[in-house]
Amino acid sequence: MIVSLLYRTARALLSVPAVLLRRDTAKDAELLVLRHENAILRRHVKGRVRYEPADRF
Repeated sequence: MIVSLLYRTARALLSVPAVLLRRDTAKDAELLVLRHENAILRRHVKGRVRYEPADRF
């Protein structure tokens, strides 16, 4: 359990510089993919999508 926690912590700490150093084009591409995925998921859900406060955060 301790090893798992240390692994997750190290991975989170190492991912921060990777996000900060990414180029704008990579960020834009990721946003487009996520928006497209969101649109597809909205089509599959009938009715209004209800977000929890944690989802909005």
